[in-house]
This record gives sequence, C-alpha cells and structure tokens, in this order.
Amino acid sequence: MKHNIGRLDKWLRIAFGVVLIGLTLSGTLGVWGWLGVLPILTALIGSCPLYSLLGIRTCRTK
Repeated sequence: MKHNIGRLDKWLRIAFGVVLIGLTLSGTLGVWGWLGVLPILTALIGSCPLYSLLGIRTCRTK
C-alpha cells in the first residue's frame, strides 16, 4: 500500500478523529462520533483509500 497522506494531513486527521471520539464519550455527539476511528486509522497507516481512487497525494514525492 503506497503512502498518500502527508504530515499535516496526518495530524489533522488524528485531531479530527480525537475530537469526534471525545464528543461521543462526553455524550454531545451520538454513536456516529465513533466514525472518528476511521481518520485516525488512515493517518496511522499513512494511506487513504479515497485518495487512491481520486489520485490525490498530500505527501512529498521522492
């Protein structure tokens, strides 16, 4: 699997996922907040399947 997520994109995904999960745990957001796990997983893996389909890369090329 090729990496297609850059450093800034990775940190934004992690922050967004943590916020969604935090809102879910606090009771502000419903069960849908658990979808925050997806951006965290894609950030940790370094590859986004949707980016691959659309041909988007936010990481530097070598």
